[in-house]
Amino acid sequence: MSWLPLSMKTLLQLSPHSPSLTLTTSPLPVPSHPSDVLIKVYTTAPCKGELTWAAAFPDVIPSTKTPVPSQDLAGVIVSLPPAYTGGFKPGDKVYCRIEATRPGAAREYALARLSELALIPENLGWIRAAATPLSSLTAWQALFTHGGLNKEGLLEGKYPAREDNAKKRVLITGATGGVGSWAVQLAALAGCEVVGLCGPNKIAHVKELGASEVVNYKETSLRQWASPEREVDVVLDMVGGKTLEGCWFAIKDQGKMVSICAPPESARPSHLVGKEGVKSNFFIVEPLGEDLTEIGQLIEAGKVRPTVDSVWSFEEYGPAFERLESGQTTGKVVLRVADFDE
Repeated sequence: MSWLPLSMKTLLQLSPHSPSLTLTTSPLPVPSHPSDVLIKVYTTAPCKGELTWAAAFPDVIPSTKTPVPSQDLAGVIVSLPPAYTGGFKPGDKVYCRIEATRPGAAREYALARLSELALIPENLGWIRAAATPLSSLTAWQALFTHGGLNKEGLLEGKYPAREDNAKKRVLITGATGGVGSWAVQLAALAGCEVVGLCGPNKIAHVKELGASEVVNYKETSLRQWASPEREVDVVLDMVGGKTLEGCWFAIKDQGKMVSICAPPESARPSHLVGKEGVKSNFFIVEPLGEDLTEIGQLIEAGKVRPTVDSVWSFEEYGPAFERLESGQTTGKVVLRVADFDE
């Protein structure tokens, strides 16, 4: 492919122990795995806290990883594995989550694996496409893989599944964040009664996403809010810390607690009485293209949508990451890597 440039813009983290970043140039990545797909990146969306992962999880993030951040991408396939005979082809518009153990997508060309890819829905542009993979996949797997809800309830005509889901009350913390906003939409669409936790300025937005009840954490803690008639069957925690601790007061006996921040048992109050048979789970999202394909079908049908907080040029990576880490975002922060009209 002689038409490809010899070098590209690349964002690098200078040290695993520092959030400092630099925009530099580097050679294009060369496929080395049998499933590697070379993609021209149009947009990418970083994840809050990701610049701490290498130092915090040295057993997970290899020291040999090239420190390119931002694992979510939307772009165009440049090349596929030589032996590939599947449905993707060069020129396809795709999006995905690159597994965190490998270099990310904050560069003009990136490598993803075939199993991570999905075609971008026709009604989703480059900006919203980049805002979708991590958040939607995490919410999807939290609800349907780990939370015990039936994904068949998302489909029209699947009344037994919807009736089963309708018996479940689901509490979602961080309900306006990237993951939380997806979780509210998906849980409500599947037929559940959804309780969202957020600040006072975002109550209307959470209700618009599908929550039937909203708890303003500025006014009421979960411990204060919880009562026998308000207890929930499933907790999805996106916040951790004191919020995760408070979730224990809201869960029913035999309920399910799922957190993407920490093992829920680590936050269980020592003096808490009851809560028998609660199943708790901490998980890390799997970057599965097959899940993203199912989510894409819902997007194409107009039933769910990503939430974008703000969009920045590639050169504005500094303020973009500051916004990301501010804790004040509503949805995803997106970087424009390529020039395009949208």
